[in-house]
Amino acid sequence: MSVHSSPVDLVCVDPQRVHEIWPYVSPLLKAACCRTKLNAFADIEADILAGRSLLWITWNGRTVEAAAATILINSEIGKVCIITVCGGSGIKRWLPLIKQIEAYAKREDCTCIRIYGRKGWLRVLDGYQEKYIIMDKELS
Repeated sequence: MSVHSSPVDLVCVDPQRVHEIWPYVSPLLKAACCRTKLNAFADIEADILAGRSLLWITWNGRTVEAAAATILINSEIGKVCIITVCGGSGIKRWLPLIKQIEAYAKREDCTCIRIYGRKGWLRVLDGYQEKYIIMDKELS
């Protein structure tokens, strides 16, 4: 017996309406921040709620499966779209939707997309390559 699963869509939440969905998606982003320790959840939350970052959700018609945040920055190579955090479940269902964020970045005249995340993302994201690394030394 096969289980029919509904398709999943990527939705960029209107910054004016983020507060309506925030209680449902913030746990996904907070868990991702805690797992990677690359960003402070409070900063991600402040940027999304203030409209500096966009909130993206994957929606299957009933529930949110994943959420991500993007922010546009200017750099020496031009405008860059950074995916600052992404968290959720069912990655195989929604990972291909990154193409829609890539299309958004192109429309915004970005020169590239940059991802802050675990190295394991390189195994599942087509066309992305390791350009730089982040090194930490724990100080006691």
